[in-house]
Amino acid sequence: MILERFRIDGWVAVVTGGTRGIGEAISMALGEAGADVVAVSRTPRPKVEKAIASCGRRYVHLKADLTRREEVREVIPSILERIGRVDILVNNAGIIRRKAALEYSEEDWDATLEIDLTAAFLLSQAAARDMMKRGRGKIINIGSILSFQGGINVAAYASAKHGVAGLTKALANEWAKHGINVNAIAPGFFATDLTEALQNDPERSRSIAARIPAGRWGRPEDIAGAAVFLASPASDFLHGVILPVDGGWLGW
Repeated sequence: MILERFRIDGWVAVVTGGTRGIGEAISMALGEAGADVVAVSRTPRPKVEKAIASCGRRYVHLKADLTRREEVREVIPSILERIGRVDILVNNAGIIRRKAALEYSEEDWDATLEIDLTAAFLLSQAAARDMMKRGRGKIINIGSILSFQGGINVAAYASAKHGVAGLTKALANEWAKHGINVNAIAPGFFATDLTEALQNDPERSRSIAARIPAGRWGRPEDIAGAAVFLASPASDFLHGVILPVDGGWLGW
């Protein structure tokens, strides 16, 4: 049965930024599909734990600040010590700093690249070492439509998300032969904390919605299907794909 190919019963899924917004939706979707979930974030949320427990799956919250490289290096070893393996890694955690390029500080640039790109690489590298032992694994990076476009006043974020797309393809080329699928999801404009400034600007919010063929901003749950697909055996022959989930924005 084809639907069985979308099940991930008993797999261990790690979701960074897994307690808010898109990460929360992905954590809960993977739990519903059968995975035990480790949500990595600075703040736990009982809502996520309750939702996953209701599916009969195990949930663990791992506190970590992914802007601090020493904490990033400890994430996968800590999970391996506590649970024993990593089958799915979702590199979702990210930040955005909105400023004109001429006013962009080195601190804002470094912080954005550190969490949005470098952390994704280091976590993928550590997880892949474990996945290779079993000859199977799924790595899902969260890019953006700004993996394809430049945006406005988001030089560091656009650079990082272009980097995520390149990293996805590069790792896929190296690790496909080991049974590891590396793919990415590129969300469009989603109503989350990350886009709060745009949502609170009535003119920008209306103009963005008008530019989206679907006629609305995305909701976190709109990512769930793509995440389960890329995490499951149904996507075993997909490697290096950057999958837009954008309401048709890039096709305009």
